[in-house]
Amino acid sequence: MIRIGTSKDISAVQEIARVSWNDVYEGIIPADIQKRFLEKSYSVPMLDMRLKRTTLLIAEQDGVPVGFANFTKTDQDGDAELIAIYLKPDAQGIGYGKKLLHSGLSYLDPGTRLFVYVESENRSGRNFYEAMGFQFVEEFEELFEGHPLQTSEYVYLHQAPAL
Repeated sequence: MIRIGTSKDISAVQEIARVSWNDVYEGIIPADIQKRFLEKSYSVPMLDMRLKRTTLLIAEQDGVPVGFANFTKTDQDGDAELIAIYLKPDAQGIGYGKKLLHSGLSYLDPGTRLFVYVESENRSGRNFYEAMGFQFVEEFEELFEGHPLQTSEYVYLHQAPAL
């Protein structure tokens, strides 16, 4: 089941982020940088702000949160961003990512361009976005918490559902 997140989900989101980051970025982003980023970006005040300003969706399995996705609202240019989509490792590959993405798209206006930025070495993430119809835009280098990373930008044009 996919549902809108609430303040009661904050600790579950923090745990999912930590577990999935440690799994996905091991050997790509040093552990101390991951920890620093997670403490800042997934702090209670930051998640409270996300709950107010963005769409935070929770994927549940048997009533237990196993993943989340976070989408910005559509801006005046008709763009939005998929800020995060993470699943616990044992909940991957069984359709939750696809359900989170499709549910998030339902909150966006048709014609919205949905952008996502993924670490270039995150092959499973890139494969997921490409399989979901995202188009590669460019790759660029950036500093992530002071650590150089190659980032891949993707975009998805959200169409109106076919009648």
